[in-house]
Amino acid sequence: MYNDPLSVLTAQNKSSMAGRIPRQFIDDLLARADIVELIDGRVPLKKAGKNYQACCPFHNEKSPSFTVSQDKQFYHCFGCGEHGNAISFLMEFDRLDFVDAIEELASHCGVEVVREENNASPAQQRQQQQIYQQKQDDYELMNQISRFFQQQLKTATDKDTAINYLKGRGLSGEVVKRFGIGYISDAWDGMMKVFSPQGKASQQLVDLGMAIQSDKNRIYDRFRGRILFPIRDKRGRVIGFGGRVLGDEKPKYLNSPETRIYHKGQELYGLYEAKQANKNLERLVVVEGYMDVVALAQHGVDYAVASLGTSTTSEQLQTMFRTVKEVICCYDGDRAGRDAAWRAMENALPLIRDGFSLKFVFVPDGEDPDSLIRDKGQEVFENILDEAMPLSKFLFEHLMGQVDMKSLEGRAALVESFQPYLSKLPDSILKDAIINDIANNFGTGSEQFLAKITKNNNTETHLKKPKSSTKVTPVRLAIALLLEHPHLVKELGDISVLSPLQVPGVDLLSQLLTLCQQNPEIKTAQLLEYFRDTAEGNQLAKLMCWQHHITADAAADVFLDSIEKLLNDFVEKRAEFLLQKARVNQITSQERQELQAILNA
Repeated sequence: MYNDPLSVLTAQNKSSMAGRIPRQFIDDLLARADIVELIDGRVPLKKAGKNYQACCPFHNEKSPSFTVSQDKQFYHCFGCGEHGNAISFLMEFDRLDFVDAIEELASHCGVEVVREENNASPAQQRQQQQIYQQKQDDYELMNQISRFFQQQLKTATDKDTAINYLKGRGLSGEVVKRFGIGYISDAWDGMMKVFSPQGKASQQLVDLGMAIQSDKNRIYDRFRGRILFPIRDKRGRVIGFGGRVLGDEKPKYLNSPETRIYHKGQELYGLYEAKQANKNLERLVVVEGYMDVVALAQHGVDYAVASLGTSTTSEQLQTMFRTVKEVICCYDGDRAGRDAAWRAMENALPLIRDGFSLKFVFVPDGEDPDSLIRDKGQEVFENILDEAMPLSKFLFEHLMGQVDMKSLEGRAALVESFQPYLSKLPDSILKDAIINDIANNFGTGSEQFLAKITKNNNTETHLKKPKSSTKVTPVRLAIALLLEHPHLVKELGDISVLSPLQVPGVDLLSQLLTLCQQNPEIKTAQLLEYFRDTAEGNQLAKLMCWQHHITADAAADVFLDSIEKLLNDFVEKRAEFLLQKARVNQITSQERQELQAILNA
């Protein structure tokens, strides 16, 4: 009757699960979840009539066009066309695949994911099982190693050296425990002895970056004689480590390499801990190192993150702006720190929209956030954050420092230098203000300058605009109303009356009617989920977003009228067809009886 998207998922090897997730579980999960609560925890919503609104999290806009319906458990943006149910939102907003989105939603609702055997071939099942199990084994092994490092901080023969170092940095036992900080002595195989007896797990340890294989095939610990900082993903699973040497050896910090579960450009150290400590995060402070994050948390600033040894990437910035509206980059005031700030600003420009801000703090020479907060205290440090340099000021100061401001040529070059950065910045109040500042301070007309920077601008975001209108047909109207009000199937009675109809869209309507009849309590979000990743699903989503202006009170009458029109049109066309056959004496006796019945009706 219809394609089960989970079957499609399995066939395409998109699933990493040990077994299929039952359709009933997904239906129950969507029934349990409140999409308004889910989205509001990530994108603050405001009541607007019977629905909720916000500026769309998937594109930049000045006025809210993102609408969430509690009744339908459905969201839709009238600006860019993004839409879907709670699962779709988690996939798009949190960048999760289908299965991970279900697991995340289940966790949000406080239930365990149920799985069953799938219909894949034995070979496919084995492959899926292997992939799923490998992932679970990786996470479990990394968690075990993290616990081992934490235990070593208490039991290693040279534990006092590590403990004294942490105490010397002003860290309490509570904050050390909160961040899962551990230690490993300086031995070639301190970890290997525990997790790779007789070399059984050696390859996995190498794959996860915890061990190194030499040219002579000798395998040894990557981290030795270091304080270990576990890196957790958004679900709190350990995916990598950062190690700080206790002596003067180089490198001072050693980081996990890229692995199948750790991609440093997408992760942020301390984000999981910040979310755990703050139910309603308002801002994040980006610092350069693990110790800075932990030290700030020790002194009450428990909303710091670090970019894991890379320049702050667009993916990391996107993650932060999906969590808070204010991001403050706190870097060293030297050349390296300012260069890092500039790269962060360039990556952030396409993401900045009204209501969101990127700011900068540069600590004095010889200081870092760790030493600064220990010396000045939380209140002074947060006052410094409150006075952080806005993106616009940082942009102006940097570009002005590149030219001779005393000459006309230099001032002209400055105006020209703004162009590539403004072209990256979406239309916003901030962009307008920067253009006006340039016009007022450097004598160029804002309209003229705006026209110049937007000319041949190929970096503008091309929004997926929904079609301005949908042609009204009885089938489309019936489907749209049924999607919004699945209970309308009860008004129809015998749905088999549609089976003879040969009209585009009737098959899909029949599928929907069957689903609604088989599942009397089904809701819109559940209904759409049956058609995920199918061509029919795309059609249904468009109709779901169609503004047909039929009120709930009138829905039943209009729905039945649409069905009646479909049947009447079919009867009229069938009668015309049979009459034509009769005129040329090609009608059978059975068809003649059918024609007579139609004419007498």
